[in-house]
Amino acid sequence: MTAPRRILPGTTYLVTRRCSQRLFLLRPSPTTTAIFRYVLAVAARRFGIRVHAFCVLSNHWHAVVTDPDARLPAFEQYLHSLVARAINASLGRWENFWAPSSYSAVVLTSTADVLVKVAYVLANPVAAGLVKRGQDWPGLWSAPESIGEGPLVADRPATFFRESGYMPEKAALELVPPPGFSAAEFRERLARALSDLEERARLELASEGQGVLGVKKVLAQKPTARPATAEPRRGLNPRVAARDKWKRIEALSQLVEFLRAYRLAWRARLSGQRAVFPAGTYLLRVAHGVPCAATA
Repeated sequence: MTAPRRILPGTTYLVTRRCSQRLFLLRPSPTTTAIFRYVLAVAARRFGIRVHAFCVLSNHWHAVVTDPDARLPAFEQYLHSLVARAINASLGRWENFWAPSSYSAVVLTSTADVLVKVAYVLANPVAAGLVKRGQDWPGLWSAPESIGEGPLVADRPATFFRESGYMPEKAALELVPPPGFSAAEFRERLARALSDLEERARLELASEGQGVLGVKKVLAQKPTARPATAEPRRGLNPRVAARDKWKRIEALSQLVEFLRAYRLAWRARLSGQRAVFPAGTYLLRVAHGVPCAATA
């Protein structure tokens, strides 16, 4: 069976989801931007997710978030389902919107790892050779200076959402500093890390003889187009990110122990015995109410 996710309260993640067949279904446009911003704001408030940074590229999106109440899977399901239906409706299509694999959620084990991954998210448009600076990206991109500076208010889009429906007329999304940082400190450190990462990306692209696509060409792309380059296959699918070797070993050991305990409990349940699943069990707890160990 598919390995279960370990969902613990208070965890910070790098989350990623890719479009079906790498299509540019999230290509920047006023409609796509309005839909994604609004749904992200609604979903974050509905499930108590604390958003630190995000970037929506043409065929995938990234965010760094903290999940205080262990509700990340519900947040992701709600967000991706509603974004898919709304943008598909705006494009007049009915096919699968997201790639068949589920979303990626990489656990970030330290404040240093969080800072690195937030900079990575915001440098993505530069690393992909799309624009010279992340702030030039014409789609959704959360500016470092907006962290801790009050809510971003999104109006309910006219496309797909009924005026008389249950969805709110406006939704507020507040970008907050990750745990362990003040807003001012995080903005300052992130600005430096982002600048360094963007400069390295520009130098690497130049060394490979690659230019920058530019805003006009990005906006001219069709949603049904896709990158000309081949998609990397059979790569690693990490669940943990830690620059510190010992933190990484500790986090992976905890994950291995969770999977071992989960499988033992699953076998016991199948044989009719009373089974207590490990802390972090999500689907069986939410959908079937299985008993779980307390979170340490």
